[in-house]
Amino acid sequence: MSDDKDMDKLKGKAKEMTGKASGDKSKETEGRTDQVKAAAEKKAADMRDRVEGVKKSLERDDDS
Repeated sequence: MSDDKDMDKLKGKAKEMTGKASGDKSKETEGRTDQVKAAAEKKAADMRDRVEGVKKSLERDDDS
C-alpha cells in the first residue's frame, strides 16, 4: 500500500513542478494538495498496521 501512496506523492510533486514551471498557480497548489493527501493516507495506513500488530500481540498474551 505504501508504494501506491509513494507514487501518488511523486505524481503530486510532478504536478506541482509543472504548475510552477508554467506559472499555473492552480496546478501548483493541486500538486501540493495531492502530496499532503498521499502523506496523510500513508500515515493512516501505517497507524492501522501498528494497531493491528498491537492487537495481535495482545491476543498472543491472552493465550498464554
